Amino acid sequence: MKQASEILGVRFDFVDCPTVWDTIREWRAEGHKDYITLTPAISIMLCRRDEQLRSATMLAGLTLPDSVGVIVAARILGYPHRGRVPGPDLMLECCDWGRAEGYNHYFYGGAPGVAERLAHSLCCKYPGLRVVGTYCPPFRDLSDDEDAAILERINQVRPDIVWVGLGTPKQEKWMADHVRRVDATSLIGVGAAFDFHSGNIRRARPWIRSLGLEWAYRAAHDPGRWRRYIDIPRFILSVIEQRLNGL
Repeated sequence: MKQASEILGVRFDFVDCPTVWDTIREWRAEGHKDYITLTPAISIMLCRRDEQLRSATMLAGLTLPDSVGVIVAARILGYPHRGRVPGPDLMLECCDWGRAEGYNHYFYGGAPGVAERLAHSLCCKYPGLRVVGTYCPPFRDLSDDEDAAILERINQVRPDIVWVGLGTPKQEKWMADHVRRVDATSLIGVGAAFDFHSGNIRRARPWIRSLGLEWAYRAAHDPGRWRRYIDIPRFILSVIEQRLNGL
């Protein structure tokens, strides 16, 4: 059973990957359509400045903790949790578990060619994986006609899960806007998972991830990312303030 708790006005579901998978299976059995966000601490701070992102995150069927910062916040606030749910890990687990029940997967996002390489890599890793399509949308905003054509393209192949790799905040907003128009059980925004599993970007080694330092690894290999972490001290101070104010 999932438990939702609030951090700085953003609701989280502190569950593990098996519980996420059970939820997706329930949605599929019930004919329910929904979407899943994987939200790190920096996205919580973005939600405070971007009401559209906050709304998209709050309306998700599941909002999962995708950073050490969120887990630290959960500990400060006294929320029970089961650790991080990294998007790349969730993608692998769902691709593996879905094979036995014939789940269809669609990969939407990434730079040109990345979704195709991702699909090939995962099909090699998980024999029997059913990938029904990939699409890399242009970086610019789409016209209504272009958007309708893409939706038709996706719906024709009837995916169960559409993996969305557009990056935050674009992927959350896209899922919120399209969840009722895409004929799929679940849309899941996983961002960098497209780059990691396609081989486009090397992921941190497991021991680095186990220490909760994947963010530092990524920042070291992409110095421009340091700008994203300026909000982290402010995030922790705001969480402490929430705790002192009685949640």
